[in-house]
Amino acid sequence: MELSDSTSRRNALRMLGAGLFVPNILIPRHAIADDTRVLRAIRVQPPSIVGKSAIVIDPNARKVLYTKNADTRRPVASTQKLLTALINVERGDLDGMITVAKTDTQVEPTKLYIAAGQRYRRSALIEALLVKSGNDLARCLARDYAGSQESFAKAMNERARKLGMRNSNFITSNGLPASGQYSTARDMGILGLACYNNRTIRSFIKEKAINFRYADGRVVTLSNTNKLLSRSTYCNGMKTGYTNASGKCLISSGARGRTEAIVVILGGSSANIWDDSQKLLHWGLGLS
Repeated sequence: MELSDSTSRRNALRMLGAGLFVPNILIPRHAIADDTRVLRAIRVQPPSIVGKSAIVIDPNARKVLYTKNADTRRPVASTQKLLTALINVERGDLDGMITVAKTDTQVEPTKLYIAAGQRYRRSALIEALLVKSGNDLARCLARDYAGSQESFAKAMNERARKLGMRNSNFITSNGLPASGQYSTARDMGILGLACYNNRTIRSFIKEKAINFRYADGRVVTLSNTNKLLSRSTYCNGMKTGYTNASGKCLISSGARGRTEAIVVILGGSSANIWDDSQKLLHWGLGLS
């Protein structure tokens, strides 16, 4: 997409007024607008972070505001459940019923303990997947969609390529470790942008807690794993992830009036992921 000079000037003035840093690297070159003629002069320093890879995106202008090792391949853990959710939401039939298979339940460590033979509405599984990150929910949705985990992995990679994610390879629907599985902060930013623009997913990822009804009638309250929703009044969603290999990962989004930002941080730790994410999100929103 090529921006006109007048549009570029308006975007530049808006970003300058918000105090945003705009580097010359935009995401990705083939999928996001690439016009820095007016923006090169804007240099407001971003905050320092500990996380190993990061990117900040303005979803309105479809421009990158900040990068740190954004093209380094890394495991991204459960943040890739956003792709599992997106594929299932785009399929439609959200009120359709899914029957749990025994193989769906054969996964650790984080799960909701749905049981073989139980039936759930597709939308309920997707919402709980994004809020509480159950690995069994991801397997259930993947198997129902494609027939097997392997076939769903092919669907994940096909959708990723169509989105413009050129530096990723997905093997598991839930982000658990697998040899040859990786992505980058830039690619996960592209995924985050697609999810942010999906009304259904936006409605799920903003929830601080939801009530999940099991097939046997039990109702439990599931708190969102994304603590930034409670820490920052500007955060409006996205997804956490963690494995020993990936470290703490978080894709977060936020809005302040008409100013919006998406932040990806990979390879953080429990000691810094929330502070890093909040600092970058608030900076992207022009708050610092």
